[in-house]
Amino acid sequence: MYGFPMFGYFDSTHIWFVIIPLLISVWASARVNSTFNKYAKYTNGRGLTAAQVARMILDRGGRTDVRVENVSGRLTDHFNPRTNVIRLSDEVFSATSVAAIGVAAHEAGHAMQQGQGYVPIMVRNALAPVASFASYAAIPIVLAGFFFERFGLVNLGIILYSAVVLFSLITLPVEFNASARAVMSLDAYGILSPEETTAAKKVLSAAAMTYVASTLAAIGSLLRLLAIFGGRRDD
Repeated sequence: MYGFPMFGYFDSTHIWFVIIPLLISVWASARVNSTFNKYAKYTNGRGLTAAQVARMILDRGGRTDVRVENVSGRLTDHFNPRTNVIRLSDEVFSATSVAAIGVAAHEAGHAMQQGQGYVPIMVRNALAPVASFASYAAIPIVLAGFFFERFGLVNLGIILYSAVVLFSLITLPVEFNASARAVMSLDAYGILSPEETTAAKKVLSAAAMTYVASTLAAIGSLLRLLAIFGGRRDD
């Protein structure tokens, strides 16, 4: 039997593939929270709520079929492409801050991506079910294969986890593009002043870093799996 290398000792792969991505993730999360909290104190000059802004962008972009609803939680804002619903969190939906408006415009950007057939979001939506399953099943499959010395299962788990990494990589252009669309809409439709748009852009930039951090963490985990288990075959 082999020893269990994932927990049996500490080596340099822990630093590069686990600890550093974890620290980046913690930093990115703290940054997005502090940036949002900072600009949540600044009310936009027109007194518009985030929900109104999302509705305005959708209507002007021809997405009258998309609904805007409230959802509980903190920064749980998202666009559901299956139901054509933008859900804005409690502290965003009725808020008039430039931070909340930036978030709402970003989610409207996702709806516009889908409506215009933006290829990366279509690929991400198609890959989402596989990535969702893989995120739960990959590591248990790897561990089961290792314990029972069935390295075909180990390799299957690694392949599944690769789908998680691919999903994270595809998510990056989707999120950056949605933010770019948001900033363009806020400026083009005169929703925010130039100074307010700059503030909203800072919120969106901070939020984008969480996706970069998540992708780095996923890549790090995959590289660690490959370093530990890669290349092994069943006897």
